[in-house]
Amino acid sequence: MKTDIIRIDNQGNGFNEAMDLVDRTAGYGRLANKCALQLSLLAQEMLCLARSITGELQADFWIETTDGQYNLHMSTKTVMDAEKRSMLIQAASSRKNEAAKGLLGILRDKVEQAMATPVNHAEEDVPFELMSDVGNQVYEEPEWDGFERSVLLKLADNVKIAIRGDNVDIVVSKRFN
Repeated sequence: MKTDIIRIDNQGNGFNEAMDLVDRTAGYGRLANKCALQLSLLAQEMLCLARSITGELQADFWIETTDGQYNLHMSTKTVMDAEKRSMLIQAASSRKNEAAKGLLGILRDKVEQAMATPVNHAEEDVPFELMSDVGNQVYEEPEWDGFERSVLLKLADNVKIAIRGDNVDIVVSKRFN
C-alpha cells in the first residue's frame, strides 16, 4: 500500500499531517503500540535529519507498506555542497550514494562529487568593525550533533540515501512482525 503524498516545509506546514499519516498507517497495519511509537519516532527523526542537514526544506513524504515492511520515503531538493553531501551520505546505513548504480550512475556520482562546492565558513565571521558592538561575545549557531542520524541508524533496519544533482531521496525501512 502506498499512502498519500504529504508536502512538508521548514515553516512547519505539513509536519502534523505527516505524523497523522504515520499514525493512521500504523493503525491500518494493526501495529502494536510499541511498534507504532517506533514508526512515529523514525518518521520524526527522518524529517528532522533532512531539515538539519539541508537547512531549507520542501519535501514530499509518503509511506509504502508490504507484508510488515514499512518504508518511509522523503524526496526533496537542496542546493548541494560538499559538506551537505558528506553529511547525507554518512546518514545512510551503507555510507554510499544509492543513486550511484551501474557504470553511468557511478560516473555521474564521481563528477557530482568533484563539482560539489566546498563550504567557505570565513564569511560567517563577524567583521572587525562590528566586534565592539557585539560586546566581545561571538554568537555561533550550534553545530549539528548528528542525533537524528544516530537514532535512525539504531532503530531502522536500513537507511538509504540517493543523491542525484540537487535531488535527495531518503528511504527509511523497518520490518515489524
